[in-house]
Amino acid sequence: MLLIVYYVGFMIVGDLSNYLIGLIVEREFGSQASLIVFLALYFLFLWLSWLFAVWMTEPKPAAPAASR
Repeated sequence: MLLIVYYVGFMIVGDLSNYLIGLIVEREFGSQASLIVFLALYFLFLWLSWLFAVWMTEPKPAAPAASR
């Protein structure tokens, strides 16, 4: 469950930054360039969000048992 929470959180942050970058590109280069940048960044953030979510929820390695 925690994996999904992290994934959605990272996607929200990624989508907001994607939107802002898309606005900047649209004002500078037009709507066609903005669409290309937006779609490329959207799929990039999907992938990166998944990687970060898996990394955040990865189980910690167990400490070796002390020998007696």
